[in-house]
Amino acid sequence: MLERLFAPLTRRWGWARTALRVQQRFDELHGASLAAAVTLTAFLSLFPLLLVLIAVVGWFSSQADDLAMQLVERIGFTGAAADLVTSAIDSAEQSRRFATVLGVAGFLWTGLGLVAALQRALNSVWQVGGRGLKDRAVGLLWLVGAAALLAASVAVTAGARWLPGPAWPFALLGSLALGVVLWLWTLHTLANRDVGWKPLLPGAVLGAVGLVVLEVVGAYYVPRAVATSSALYGSLGTVFAVIAWLFFFGRLVVYAAVLNVVRWEEGHGTVTAEIEVPHLPGAVPLVAGRAGDVVQAR
Repeated sequence: MLERLFAPLTRRWGWARTALRVQQRFDELHGASLAAAVTLTAFLSLFPLLLVLIAVVGWFSSQADDLAMQLVERIGFTGAAADLVTSAIDSAEQSRRFATVLGVAGFLWTGLGLVAALQRALNSVWQVGGRGLKDRAVGLLWLVGAAALLAASVAVTAGARWLPGPAWPFALLGSLALGVVLWLWTLHTLANRDVGWKPLLPGAVLGAVGLVVLEVVGAYYVPRAVATSSALYGSLGTVFAVIAWLFFFGRLVVYAAVLNVVRWEEGHGTVTAEIEVPHLPGAVPLVAGRAGDVVQAR
């Protein structure tokens, strides 16, 4: 259906043909379900991370006056959302050490859960199995590298505030370059398929640019969505706004991996492999999809 609809466009431009194949592969691999798994685990990983951040903010707020109010004003929260943040910071001032120890341990545990979801998504797109127990060690290695790259990105962003006006594009390019490196690190390290670094560059660029777009949209949308949702639904509204952002992040991860696979197949071709499917009375499976679904039967 899509091929007939966009046939004139795909015949004229190669990028349009690739984009169509990416969307078809995303649907065939049940990319929405893979992205949902990433979204859920990323959301669950936020809680121990926020515990650490709240503990740190609580420590600083004990050294400075009205930090909670300043933070709420900078983020743009109002109403129930502002009360929730202020209350969390006040509580963190009383339990900084406990929150830090518990938060670090919890984030490490749930962070590995997020890594496992990313590994399953990337392996499913490449149609390969996992490494078994080795995946845990690979996940820890990825966490260390990702933390270092994120710290470098934050440093670049913070340093950009001291640059004169005309110099800010260079800071943006530096942050974007670090984003590409982070996505390259993710796509190369977590997937159980070694095709080198260069073939993964298209997906890394897509992921880095897409993440910048999400960050820009999130900077304007999330605070307002949180404030509006909190006014209607209380604390549950904050959860809805965060999940909405993570929903697009999960899809971005899957689309970046699918783009690399489609580009790899365009240059290296494919092979046919036999698969086993349940025997059903009166049905003879003829063709199976990428996810193992029997798409034609007689």
